[in-house]
Amino acid sequence: MVIKRITGINRLVVINKNMCFGMAVLLVALSLSGCGVSNVVIEGSFPTPNINKIPVTVAVYYDDAIRGFSYLEYSETGQEEFNIESGQSHMELFNAVLPAMFDRVIVVDNLEDARAEGVDAVFAPAIEEFQLALPAKTKLDVYEVWIKYNMRLLTAEGDYIADWILTSYGKTPTETFRSAADGINEAAVVALRDLASSFSLSFGQVPEVRDWLSSLQS
Repeated sequence: MVIKRITGINRLVVINKNMCFGMAVLLVALSLSGCGVSNVVIEGSFPTPNINKIPVTVAVYYDDAIRGFSYLEYSETGQEEFNIESGQSHMELFNAVLPAMFDRVIVVDNLEDARAEGVDAVFAPAIEEFQLALPAKTKLDVYEVWIKYNMRLLTAEGDYIADWILTSYGKTPTETFRSAADGINEAAVVALRDLASSFSLSFGQVPEVRDWLSSLQS
């Protein structure tokens, strides 16, 4: 216990060391809780692939999971660090790629709308996994993003035609960015562009898709 005399005041102030320590811990905790999570909305441009169109009409169905997709990255101490919202960017990617792949593409809200349009198939992509690697954790001078997709092709009645997995990867040097948010955004956009290329080029090579296309021609 420390006893301190305050000049000009004829009394003693008793300062308890444990109380001071407790107040310091409380202030640190409050300052950390006030930092909060950084929100990152993925934005970018996605080029249209130059490929031969498949003569079919395809409906695209984006469920609520992909429309509102977000990924929460935690710090090494377990604090929420980055909330990455990328649902809109995924839809923009497919909206750029699919019209280059098929004769006619329409976006529907449900399978009933797809049946009413008389489409040949319904494309319903889903995100199964999103991973982020930050330089502060990997000790590498890059931001990295991995995305795992479940590509689903259905009949207008909802039966499966094909169901396959695609992964994409994006990497970006840190020194080209002013902030972590910029680095995360660019790595995610690179990963999305990687998906656009692999999806458009491999679509017709999926065995079930190839069989379906053959059945349309017979």
